[in-house]
Amino acid sequence: MARSARRTRRTLTLAGLGAAALLTLSACGSAEPSGASDEGNASASSGGKVSGTVNVFAAASLKESFTTLGKQFEKEHPGTHVTFNFGGSDSLAAGINSGAPADVFAAASPKTMKIVTDAEGTAAAPETFVRNQLEIATLPGNPHKVSSLKDLTGDGLKVVLCDKAVPCGAAAQKALDASKLKLTPVSYEQDVKSALTKVELKEADAAVVYKTDVKAAGDKVEGVEFPESADAVNDYPIALLEKAPNAKAAQAFIDLVRSSQGQKVLTSAGFLAP
Repeated sequence: MARSARRTRRTLTLAGLGAAALLTLSACGSAEPSGASDEGNASASSGGKVSGTVNVFAAASLKESFTTLGKQFEKEHPGTHVTFNFGGSDSLAAGINSGAPADVFAAASPKTMKIVTDAEGTAAAPETFVRNQLEIATLPGNPHKVSSLKDLTGDGLKVVLCDKAVPCGAAAQKALDASKLKLTPVSYEQDVKSALTKVELKEADAAVVYKTDVKAAGDKVEGVEFPESADAVNDYPIALLEKAPNAKAAQAFIDLVRSSQGQKVLTSAGFLAP
């Protein structure tokens, strides 16, 4: 009887050891996929890194805001460098269609973005990220007492407009047409910054530019709002370009522009939310 009990205890002990071994093997088997998953996550994380140069073609009115965002992007993504080509949206679009190396295009109007989309130059549909409204920029102190768009048509006043092919020029013309006003400027400028500079240098008494440009100029000019500008607000679209040399980093920059952080920089500069 005692011998039988010893055999039973021995059998149970062996069975227990076998079960423990199976549990250990099972645990090892489940640990391997866990390790593979961690490795996969690490790969995905490292795959999310961006580097290299991002070449952004952007409307001149975005200069201050995009320069700030470019610095933020470089800080958040060590090893990247953002270069900008600011100018009239129509000229930038023509350059892109001619093969200029660019990753991102941010235009000051859907019409100028369409120049690129019609040539199948974008990798995805453009998205509006901000809007902008016109304002009259006058000499500091507004010595000519400009208070309306109609005042710009007065004799002896030197007024500058953006070229009609440029979004700020097209918007100004739209406002003038809505008011049934005719204005002959002393010059048409190729981008909004050039128009504003004419006033800053006192080569012109006033210019029709964007609110953002008046704000960026500080005390170099004085801004005069006019109600007709509400009928000529420009949407600003942004897009990743089809032949972008650095598409991954370019998309990351676009994501920053459209993020709450990017929107904060843009609206603080005077842009309107989309």
